[in-house]
Amino acid sequence: MRYGAGWTGQPLLFKEKEELYLIQVSYDYKLRKINAETGDVEWKYSFDDAIKGTGTLYYNKTTDREEGKLAVLQGSRQRSGLEYNYRSVSAVNGEELFRMRIERTRSMSRDVDGSALILGDTAYIGLENGIFRVFNPNDDYAYKSGIFYEPEVYNELNLYSDEDAARRGGNLITESSPSYLNGKVYVAAGSGYVYGYNIAKGEIDWEYYVGSDLNGSPVITEDGCLLVSVEKQFIAGNGGMLKLDPSKAPEESLVWYYPTGNKGLLTWNGGVIGSASVNDKYKEKGMKSLAAFSGIDGYLYVVDYKSTDGTTKSFDGRTIVDKPQLIFQYKIGQSISTPVIFKDKLIAAGYGGIFLFEFDPDLNFTLLDKKPFYFEATPIVYNHKIYIASKDGWLYCLGD
Repeated sequence: MRYGAGWTGQPLLFKEKEELYLIQVSYDYKLRKINAETGDVEWKYSFDDAIKGTGTLYYNKTTDREEGKLAVLQGSRQRSGLEYNYRSVSAVNGEELFRMRIERTRSMSRDVDGSALILGDTAYIGLENGIFRVFNPNDDYAYKSGIFYEPEVYNELNLYSDEDAARRGGNLITESSPSYLNGKVYVAAGSGYVYGYNIAKGEIDWEYYVGSDLNGSPVITEDGCLLVSVEKQFIAGNGGMLKLDPSKAPEESLVWYYPTGNKGLLTWNGGVIGSASVNDKYKEKGMKSLAAFSGIDGYLYVVDYKSTDGTTKSFDGRTIVDKPQLIFQYKIGQSISTPVIFKDKLIAAGYGGIFLFEFDPDLNFTLLDKKPFYFEATPIVYNHKIYIASKDGWLYCLGD
């Protein structure tokens, strides 16, 4: 099926000369720039295989070239025999700015689903070949390599060890996107670890072992912690959502765990594939700190990530740990999408459709509407509109 968008598939939104535009990926190998008001396609850029993950918009403040001022850093699946499946493309006109090679390693995949994190003049990304790469996103410094231009690479490290490769075989795939907190870049790896890369030292100096295949991206909370999605694979316990405090030693960093139900879908056996969403940006004084996530078990969960309520078994199936207070739960159908909290609204999508909830200051949730489309992708919200791509081949704009 070479149309539509899968996981993560979230559109990128930006303004150019007072017009709003979307960058949208697709299974048909195309990256598109779309007028967000009219739906007109401004340009299309072709990769060599399907594009799943969400890209990164990079604003180049130093370049004099108009086409290089705003770039889309985007990866795709890797087609057999073709290795340059990470690209920088001008958001202005769709011109290719550079390509980055994804080498063969002990990992079974060389796709790129993760998004790059831009800090100043440096980009950080975890690749499906199990490499964490630090590179220069500025194409003015790209160098000619054969018929392509390639970016400067500052540093790269393996997100797995020889022991991991012996234990997991080729299942060492990193699909998550990195996050920044207090001088470190955190990334969840398919080898089962959450890693902290120390920017000043240029090395990984913090690691927490879960053992599961970790797909979702670590989410930073206002109390300086990480919310980590845990898939039910390679672990004795249930998958779910994990809160870690990286200011502590790894063995002391677990704050709480929320297990979800075990239910199979495709190659998954349960847990959380997407990331969590928090209300930190919109929270008013006195309101609880909310985290929302959707499970393979078919439920949308909302918890107070700063409060605990009882205990539960951790992901290892035996250790007893604290459990966060459950605020709201609703059956939306199985999902790998990330829900979005926007002010007093909660939007959640999945294979059962897209759901719009409203909640009041007392955290009473009301379902306002739902649409029965088929989603793996994550939505965005802007100006009373929801933009989301479906596996049916359409990009939808819902709202006013």
